[in-house]
Amino acid sequence: MISKMIALVAVATMLLAFGGVARAQNSSQSTEAAQSGQAGNEQGTYKLGSGDKLRVIVFGQDDLGGEYEVDGSGYVRLPLIGQIKAAGLTVFDFEAEVAEKLDAGYLKDAKVSVEVINYRPFYIIGEVNKPGEYPYVSGMSVLNAVALAGGYTYRADDTEVFVRRVGATTEEKLPADQTTKVNPGDIIRISERFF
Repeated sequence: MISKMIALVAVATMLLAFGGVARAQNSSQSTEAAQSGQAGNEQGTYKLGSGDKLRVIVFGQDDLGGEYEVDGSGYVRLPLIGQIKAAGLTVFDFEAEVAEKLDAGYLKDAKVSVEVINYRPFYIIGEVNKPGEYPYVSGMSVLNAVALAGGYTYRADDTEVFVRRVGATTEEKLPADQTTKVNPGDIIRISERFF
């Protein structure tokens, strides 16, 4: 009788343990899917611009793929099809444009994949220890940018920043915290505080 109870408890324990492992695996897979969805979403909404470095893959045609930079006029030069306007397009729009050009006389049903491997830099000026040009990293905030630039000087106003977005003619006054996101090509100005 006691041995049957011990066996029953052991079986129940194993079932609970396996159920927990399965839930943990499902939770892990859900988290990974959400994170890859966020990365894909950023690739889907991000507009390409001069200075972005792209990896183009044409499936089954290794000679047509490679790493290319969007030039100062906003174009990418690819084998066979020449230059294609990339500036202002999302990654998905650029993929479709390349596939369409390849389908028009070169390949049948071209499958193209494009990813941004290096974003154009952002710039930080004003009251930071090392003002200048820095590489953009996905998900970057103003505080990350200030840290890259060596932190604030002793004169810096650390409560607000001024950001000029790509294509804008004026600066936005924004809080200097994790909620203020930096985009590639932004110019961030840290002003001097007044006593």
